[in-house]
Amino acid sequence: METQIQDPHPQTIDQVPHKLKSLEELLLNADLVTVKQLEVALHQQHKTKQKISDILVQEGLVTNDDLVKLCGLRLSIPTIDLGKHQISPEAMQLIPEKLAAQYDAIPLKIENNVLVMVIANPENTKAILAFEQQSMMRITLHLAAAEDIQKARALNYKSTSEIRDEISRIKTITSKKGEDDILSDGALAQTPVVRTVDLIIEQAVKDRASDIHIEPQPSRLRIRFRIDGILHDVMDLPTSVHPLLISRIKIIADMNIAERRRPQDGQFSIKVDGNDIDLRVATTDTAYGEKIVMRVLNKALSLMTLMDLGFQAEDYQKYLHIVKSPYGMVMICGPTGSGKTTTLYATVNTLDRLGTNIMTIEDPVEYKFTDISQTQTNEKAGVTFATGLKALMRLDPDVILIGETRDTETAAIATQAALTGHLMLTSIHANDAVGALFRLLYLGVEPFLVSSALIGTVAQRMVRRICPHCYTPIKPKPDELAIFEEATNARNVEFFTGTGCTFCAGTGYSGRIGVYEILPMSEGISQMLLASAPAPEIKAQAIKEGMKTMRQDAFTKVKDGVTSLNEALTKFPHE
Repeated sequence: METQIQDPHPQTIDQVPHKLKSLEELLLNADLVTVKQLEVALHQQHKTKQKISDILVQEGLVTNDDLVKLCGLRLSIPTIDLGKHQISPEAMQLIPEKLAAQYDAIPLKIENNVLVMVIANPENTKAILAFEQQSMMRITLHLAAAEDIQKARALNYKSTSEIRDEISRIKTITSKKGEDDILSDGALAQTPVVRTVDLIIEQAVKDRASDIHIEPQPSRLRIRFRIDGILHDVMDLPTSVHPLLISRIKIIADMNIAERRRPQDGQFSIKVDGNDIDLRVATTDTAYGEKIVMRVLNKALSLMTLMDLGFQAEDYQKYLHIVKSPYGMVMICGPTGSGKTTTLYATVNTLDRLGTNIMTIEDPVEYKFTDISQTQTNEKAGVTFATGLKALMRLDPDVILIGETRDTETAAIATQAALTGHLMLTSIHANDAVGALFRLLYLGVEPFLVSSALIGTVAQRMVRRICPHCYTPIKPKPDELAIFEEATNARNVEFFTGTGCTFCAGTGYSGRIGVYEILPMSEGISQMLLASAPAPEIKAQAIKEGMKTMRQDAFTKVKDGVTSLNEALTKFPHE
């Protein structure tokens, strides 16, 4: 192989002369690979028929960003960072998602009657012709990495237009057959109602929603998704389709379709893009009709480990020490949606599942594990947390996970089990780690039993992570800065926020992370509990012994650039 290498080598890719004949020459002149490395890669290409660029990335010699920049230089096509641009809805309407995905592209904007397309392979002339024919416009190309384009497509292409089409079909069918005929027809599964429900769920999964709210209003059916803990309006549907959608969901969730006044619970599974998605369904009657909320449980998302949850290094070691105890009770507390179940599951995953008998009683079983015996409550069959726990105690358990301790009987049995050589893991509703102690007392457990059985409590909340694609420094408001500096005694801290981009749907945040306070049951705390000390005094003692509050943990994550100061103060305005 003969390759002319310009000398001296440029210092950056942007300085590379771009009027060269091949990508290989650009790689060499950018000093990204040596001649020897390129020869080895070309030899491998001859054997495997892979692209030379794929081989170099696999070997860790270059990154996808390097290749995108060099490809842009070679073809004189501008590269673009999709994270810094908003996708135009008008442009997206011109190119269907299926066509965009076929050619690894996404429409960006319409500029001077020209459609700007971002594409991974600009040398595909068929793609350009297809985009021109579809949009009936001239095409200008920008270049970006394929994975960035795929992320942008997943976040920006919405199912709204498809849902509108299905709603139109529903209206046509109801005008011919009538709503009651459709509901009584065994062929309901053949109607557009099914497709509409599927599309709503698919969009929720695509948007990383944890909950889907279907809410009847006086003049519309409001659909909202909870994303990163915040509810967002995503679409409005005509009220005429409300009974049909509710009936369809009830049928697949094995609920009583005729019962419209009493609250009901159910669940079902569906496949979205080849992934198994479980949905927990709850209904209730409102002034304008039945409301349904579906909790989305994506089995394809790998369960988080304790290391992923957001524990600071010191707190992580403290928590590990607690859960490695052979017996005693550990309580995770916080409001609904604060990640308690995730923490419990991650905790179980750290334990020895082969040498110990780990059993659970849950409502419901959200994720299934191997080497663990999981039981689901069933009130109709008389299986509650209390009765289920009694049954588990006769099955030689080493570790028992109770989904929630919510009544006196369950609390009493769990406490006794913790005192008789079992490790008990449970969640409980309380505002903070000290509050969990008093919650047990409120449920009727004697103070001496609490101090003897309990080995630690953990309180947690969730804060939103700053989007890594639009991460930028910011100067906080003077009043916010004053609160932060007074609480932390930290000065000259650099603060960050997300400005909003394609990858975070303009919110500035992407995903969430836990904030924690961990209270081990020390001798000092135990004595104060037995002496009926008030909660503020016990909390002061816990802090004296080294407990960091959730607010302090949130501020630490602000200093680390994980979340914004505004997010921390919104979740924890006061200590």
